[in-house]
Amino acid sequence: MILAQDIMNFKNRLYLIAAMILLVGLSASAFIYLTAEDVSDDMLIYEFEHSKAYRHDLELYGGKINVLASEFMHWFKGLWHGKSLAITIGLITIMVATIVLFVGYQIMPDNDTDGKKQNET
Repeated sequence: MILAQDIMNFKNRLYLIAAMILLVGLSASAFIYLTAEDVSDDMLIYEFEHSKAYRHDLELYGGKINVLASEFMHWFKGLWHGKSLAITIGLITIMVATIVLFVGYQIMPDNDTDGKKQNET
């Protein structure tokens, strides 16, 4: 039978895990942000992908959804380089730590403190 003390120990472990996730993740994010340079796209590729002819061809072959998909892929690819990577890691760290804290907060100990069920008559 699971005792209330065991549940409290588990909650404390989850809180400690959330704190370690925050410490490691935000430290890594800060380190990456301070050491990384902003990644600049090659100007020829940037000009080609943002030219009217390229966008017209994308829309001609795939419609507006193709243009939107191309812009989304370009944005998503940019999240994993340079200072954007540091921000992405920081946000993911905060989300994961929040989930762990939420799970720990939702775990409630039983009403009985000795682990035995009381007889109801």
